[in-house]
Amino acid sequence: MIGRTRSVVLVGLTGHLIEVEAHLAASLPAFTIVGLPDTALGEARDRVRAATSSSGLLWPARRVTVNLTPASLPKSGSVTDLAIAVAALVAADQIPPAAPASAVHLGELGLDGRVRPVRGILPMVAGAVEAGLTRIVVPVGNLAEARLVEGADVLGVASLAELLAMYGSTEAVATASEPVLEAPPPVSHANRVDLSDVQGQADARWALEVAAAGGHHLLMTGPPGTGKTMLAERLPGILPDLPAREAVAATSVHSLAGTLDPSAGLISRPPFEAPHHSASAAAIVGGGARLARPGAISRAHGGVLFLDEAPEFSARVLQTLRQPLESGEIVLHRAHGAVRYPARFQLVLAANPCPCGRFHGNGAGCTCTPLERRRYLSRLSGPLLDRVDLQVAVLPVRLGAAAGGEAESSVEVAARVAAARRRARERLADAGWRMNAEVAGAWLRARTSGPACAPAWRALERGLVSARGADRALRVAWTLADLDGDEAPGAAHVEQALLLRRGDS
Repeated sequence: MIGRTRSVVLVGLTGHLIEVEAHLAASLPAFTIVGLPDTALGEARDRVRAATSSSGLLWPARRVTVNLTPASLPKSGSVTDLAIAVAALVAADQIPPAAPASAVHLGELGLDGRVRPVRGILPMVAGAVEAGLTRIVVPVGNLAEARLVEGADVLGVASLAELLAMYGSTEAVATASEPVLEAPPPVSHANRVDLSDVQGQADARWALEVAAAGGHHLLMTGPPGTGKTMLAERLPGILPDLPAREAVAATSVHSLAGTLDPSAGLISRPPFEAPHHSASAAAIVGGGARLARPGAISRAHGGVLFLDEAPEFSARVLQTLRQPLESGEIVLHRAHGAVRYPARFQLVLAANPCPCGRFHGNGAGCTCTPLERRRYLSRLSGPLLDRVDLQVAVLPVRLGAAAGGEAESSVEVAARVAAARRRARERLADAGWRMNAEVAGAWLRARTSGPACAPAWRALERGLVSARGADRALRVAWTLADLDGDEAPGAAHVEQALLLRRGDS
């Protein structure tokens, strides 16, 4: 006899519906799983057998073959444990076949029969609903997250015995232990910071506002203690809420990464990621032995990726940022296939002016040689900096500026940012873009007047900017015009954008 049910496996953030078949043959007892399983899935035979025994049922003393179709799709993780157990018990005629055949089963089994939560439940449930199956069984620890998907009829179970009893089994014995719940994610302090905490630094605050209004990347250079990290941490607070599609994508990434708080609902605010400079390339862009997992740039999708002490990051890590900065996604290739993750983020870099960090003004306190200073900043390669629209010097705050009146709050700045983004969104609606940082150069050049473009063409002719840099300066000029409430940028906007690219604000 053959038992059948459904489950879902992830390739990247895409949930693929699979059929789980279990066949019992009159032969020596054995348990085989076929259909491109990885090591974790191959070990399911031991978990399923122990969980069935702990639930008061006898494992069939026959040859059990489990097939996961389509066989060409790589399958990883332990999410199919529950489906394998159900299919095998249907084949053993211990539960009726009708109800399990129309449901999708997701969850890992413990040896005691409890159903443990798994990562990535949100994109899995979304994949099942998109495939037309809305009746989905998930671990009770994933229930809140699974219910974030509209149109899903979700049932949470704490143990295999509880599920089998729902399917009509009279022999299953529920375990007395407590259900396994998800561990809460670390508490975030991102909503406790405000731009009013930053005193002085008018140029840097203004550059931060321009970056938020147009979605531009930003480099801040200055000695330690000048507020670079404070400014970067407050950028998400002046950004608008995520659109619905980006909110779902960001939530799915954090679900897969295990950093999602399902009680808070979908991630509607821009996330903030600040990896340490010792992080590897795999930690930043994603990695894994078979199918790669998302890294920091994907967890920052829709928000901010902050690299403090940027020259201290390895050259390999910094160079891997170039492709996602242009395309807004990262494609990771492995021997078993390629996965695609969203990675549209705002990059904020912070750097000291030299290894000792004290080179500013007349440089009297600096102990570095000119060669050491050049080598230090040259770690940020030209191709990477060419993709950074705004570069600003953050100098020490004078006593008078620090003791001045109360600085503007994040709410006040966010209102201007929202108004500028609204103007850009209305202008770009027909072209399919949402903000100026996404606009193609040809579109900008065709809609910017000749006199306004003249400063950019002069800078290009003198070799001060590349062709890409000229286009990016036009993007910043349109953002400056949106902040000023103008219909189109003028020559003054373009000149200011070029100064911002050179750090001469």
